[in-house]
Amino acid sequence: MIWLTIISMAALVFASRYLFLEPKLPVRLSKNTLTFLSYSAPAVLTAIFAPIVFIQEGTLDFSLDNSYLICAVVATILAYTTRNVLLTTLVSMGLFFMIH
Repeated sequence: MIWLTIISMAALVFASRYLFLEPKLPVRLSKNTLTFLSYSAPAVLTAIFAPIVFIQEGTLDFSLDNSYLICAVVATILAYTTRNVLLTTLVSMGLFFMIH
């Protein structure tokens, strides 16, 4: 039963990817659908990011003792000003390891 589930999920994922990536198939999404789908990545990343940064030991933590929050603010400012992903990642990780 487990193998059937794994194979079924693999087939479903492959089919959904293949339909939109194969140029010979006539499946095209409307402009409204593409606009709607452009919000999915930020929404998912925010759902993953927010609990990690803002919830410490089961409670909301907006204090300056929250190293996750400090590094997230620094990373946000650095990403906005430099537009350099590698620099932002290295600096924010280095800061996190120094203060955590």
